[in-house]
Amino acid sequence: MPAFRSWRAPAAKPDERIDWPDAFGTRFLVTVDVEEEFDWSAPLDRRHRSTSAMRAFPAAHRFFAAAGVGLNCMVDHPVAVDPASVAILGKCLEDGRSEMGGQLHGWVTPPHYEVVDAVNSHAGNLSPALEAAKLDRLTDALVRAFGMSPRIFRSGRYGLGPSTLRLLAERGYRIDSSMRALHNYSRTGGMDFGAINARAFRRDGMIELPLTSVYTGLLRRVGTGVYAWAGHVPHGRGALARSGMLSRIPLTPEGVGIGDALAAIDRAVADGVRLLTFSFHSPTLEPGHTPYVRDARDRVMFDRWWDRVFERLAWHGVTATTIDEILATLDGDLALSSRESGRWGRTA
Repeated sequence: MPAFRSWRAPAAKPDERIDWPDAFGTRFLVTVDVEEEFDWSAPLDRRHRSTSAMRAFPAAHRFFAAAGVGLNCMVDHPVAVDPASVAILGKCLEDGRSEMGGQLHGWVTPPHYEVVDAVNSHAGNLSPALEAAKLDRLTDALVRAFGMSPRIFRSGRYGLGPSTLRLLAERGYRIDSSMRALHNYSRTGGMDFGAINARAFRRDGMIELPLTSVYTGLLRRVGTGVYAWAGHVPHGRGALARSGMLSRIPLTPEGVGIGDALAAIDRAVADGVRLLTFSFHSPTLEPGHTPYVRDARDRVMFDRWWDRVFERLAWHGVTATTIDEILATLDGDLALSSRESGRWGRTA
């Protein structure tokens, strides 16, 4: 049997890049992978579909709403078919700034024809036919649950593959945010986004908003090559970070200290990134489900992380945005008028 070869996402070509108008300014978007709980250190299991951590979501939503920040909720199948979770999210969506999107965790989304393993957990590694079938089941569940069609998508485990954008466009999605800039998951059966930077672009009929990651440090201009090389040296990346030579920092409170996060924001703004995309996972909101919030103290620190981040963004003049505003900017009034003319009442 031939060895598995990871798919590498091509860098955006000049004609694919999005040039934001001056009036857009510099904005930020907060995305949440709204999903079931499972043991992140154990093999994936289709039986793990509990969504009990959703009880922590309303308090988190109030926290972000008080800061004027909407939550872009990438909802996966176990959540979409759980009435209690749907009721919670439905109330949050009433704020006028939050958005319901889709997130594909293939191993818990029917039809179940594949073996559950590390490679197949990245849906883009499945056959296009099976990936499409799972997308259909997910999308139909979201439409039934929320009475509207999702416009934004994330492939769980950053599992976007060579067919995914086309399949999404065919199903009416407008925006994808599956690519994690500067990250390479090929060692664990995933995709290689090492050639993708933090800037938005268009491809295969979709708008791609990569999850923001930047290089900081003295070697940041040659970061991709040096970071890849350091990954083959024991403790190489840690040594580079401690020395201030090179760090790769994603914009997330999960595993990223506040000092690094603020440095990454400063760097992204200085580099001219016009849309900063943050992310975290919904089970993190309740202590004990992810490695990032293990107890009540961690949960308090999670909110403090965001307080500091919002302060730094405001200092730079970076404001929160919404999917409506993004589409209106890129498509003109057509984006808003199409929503008003039927998206909300659309059913499967």
